[in-house]
Amino acid sequence: MPYDCGAAQPHPDPAPPAMPATPADLFAFLDRHAIAHKTVTHPPLFTVEQSRALRGQVPGGHTKNLFLTDKKGVLYLVVALEDAVIELKGLHRRLGASGRFSFGSADQMREALGVEPGSVTPFALINDGERRVNVVLDAAMMAHEILNYHPLDNTMTTTIARDDLIRFLRTTGHAPRIEAVAESPTGPALGPAPDPGGPDAG
Repeated sequence: MPYDCGAAQPHPDPAPPAMPATPADLFAFLDRHAIAHKTVTHPPLFTVEQSRALRGQVPGGHTKNLFLTDKKGVLYLVVALEDAVIELKGLHRRLGASGRFSFGSADQMREALGVEPGSVTPFALINDGERRVNVVLDAAMMAHEILNYHPLDNTMTTTIARDDLIRFLRTTGHAPRIEAVAESPTGPALGPAPDPGGPDAG
């Protein structure tokens, strides 16, 4: 059953942490808003393939994150299940973007999200005080009640409830779009890209 995120939107947090936030800042933000979270530590994970070692330890949907820009420089963060097949060539039409997507650069990532390549995550929206990044959550991912993402650092994975993810995003001032962006919820993972803005494991 498709997830409905049409609940009342909370006001953005009036006192977000200084950019860039640290994992400790993020956890304090979640605690302040009574958002439950659980974090495990592990060796650095840069790709979906590397992150598969966590599957027996951490329940819930495991994810990847695509930091993208369209021809006009509008930024998007597309978040999907780790094995989702996403056809980038036609994704701009589905999302109403201006021209085909390309991966955002490492510099764009640092400037907008305050994280390094390999650590891209929806939690990084805590750093996007200018609301530059459009957030798109894949509908198949949102069928999972529990989801996992890096907490701004790829040596940790944080588990959060689906409803609390939406609440977190809205509290940072971002209204997420839930769209069927994946061709299939399962199948071969979109492999690591040479561009530093390529898909990051969650």
